[in-house]
Amino acid sequence: MSFEIPSDRRYLESHEWAHETDGVVRVGISDFAQDELGDVVFVELPEEGDEIAQEAEFGVIESIKAVSDLYAPVSGEVVGVNDALFDAPELVNDDPYGDGWMLEIEPSDAGEFDSLLSADEYENQVA
Repeated sequence: MSFEIPSDRRYLESHEWAHETDGVVRVGISDFAQDELGDVVFVELPEEGDEIAQEAEFGVIESIKAVSDLYAPVSGEVVGVNDALFDAPELVNDDPYGDGWMLEIEPSDAGEFDSLLSADEYENQVA
């Protein structure tokens, strides 16, 4: 089975993706991760203004199969939260790289983004 792995993003081994635009990093989980989880029924996310650290737990995602921790790809301040997921967590399944995004972070260390896995490296990990 093949999974969508956009090359314009970076990835954590724990299956979160990061996409940087104008100094803000948007975060979600990969197509592979949402497929492994199955139907997502609940997402717990931090609040705007919270500080998070790279590779630290920032929330929880719950599906009909499992409960999994979510990990931050970069350190910084949470400047956006996708409130739509609270009423429609299935957006993570329907559009993991679009409407199913979770957080926006203003990074405190630009070098962290560059240290994440490239799309090719992530694809090799999940193959």
